[in-house]
Amino acid sequence: MHLPPHLSLANTPTRIEQLPRLSAELGVNMYVKRDDQTGSEISGNKIRKLEFVLKDTIDKGCDMVITCGGLQSNHARSTAAAAVRLGLSPVLLLKTSGALPVPDGNYLINQLLGAEFRYISEEEYRNRRGEIMEEIKNEMAAKGRKAYIIPEGASDGLGCFGYYNCFHEIAAQEKQLGLTFDTIVTAVGSGGTYGGLFIANKLTGAGKRIAGFNVCDTAAEFQERITAELHEMLAIGRTQIAFTPGEIDIIDGYVGIGYAQSRKEELDFIAKIARTEGLILDPVYTGKAMYGLYHEIRKDTFRESQHILFIHTGGLPGLFPKREQF
Repeated sequence: MHLPPHLSLANTPTRIEQLPRLSAELGVNMYVKRDDQTGSEISGNKIRKLEFVLKDTIDKGCDMVITCGGLQSNHARSTAAAAVRLGLSPVLLLKTSGALPVPDGNYLINQLLGAEFRYISEEEYRNRRGEIMEEIKNEMAAKGRKAYIIPEGASDGLGCFGYYNCFHEIAAQEKQLGLTFDTIVTAVGSGGTYGGLFIANKLTGAGKRIAGFNVCDTAAEFQERITAELHEMLAIGRTQIAFTPGEIDIIDGYVGIGYAQSRKEELDFIAKIARTEGLILDPVYTGKAMYGLYHEIRKDTFRESQHILFIHTGGLPGLFPKREQF
């Protein structure tokens, strides 16, 4: 695989830690890779993808980035922070469902970073976000600015290389730890994290199970989306390998009442993990994914897995706007 050039922004390699009490409860060896500790302003999984995307932004001579997400988007916050650090102006297209809340969590951080906000409805976001970002790009061009559009979650062919690299980081850590993870689990919200892990596993012949828990949409939609991202990635990497959408292992059924919306049982589970392991999950991604993994292990879906590595993709600021629900 030809690796495209990238920046070095994240604090890596991130630690791998065992979850002893959860392991004892479930009867499997549970570990967590602390990608929530890739940074502070740029914490989480997005920065691994942005290292590649923002390098391309700079190489193309752009002075501005445009991206999208919800009001509490971890990706939007990481993009804004990394952009400002690199001297780029961030414009964030954020979906809203009504009146804007008091600034909190990621939304507050984005204000501190000086990001420019544009707001659209959930329907517009679902159907026209790409078109609207193009309109903003053209608007900025008329003002003499050169903008680079970063897709939702930085999940495109270029962004997938972030977790292709992470897979190799995990392989090196396995040697240091003296164990092999037969299963790697991650939340799936835009597809790039899963896609990078999947294709690295495929190309190296490591034979691991790469399982994802979707936090929005459906498994079938993500299989289609990730397939498209991976074809783009393989073209960039000048590599060919056969795979089918059916090999993309997405476990559905844990979206709950909707993206970034929390049920009591999910929040109770986040509190349970915090109190037993001292590990804070977020309500949008890792809380739902770990909740799903916990219940699927109990249902024997992972009966062939002995050493499971869960990717903690970050999202701590997303807890604070839910303080009343907690």
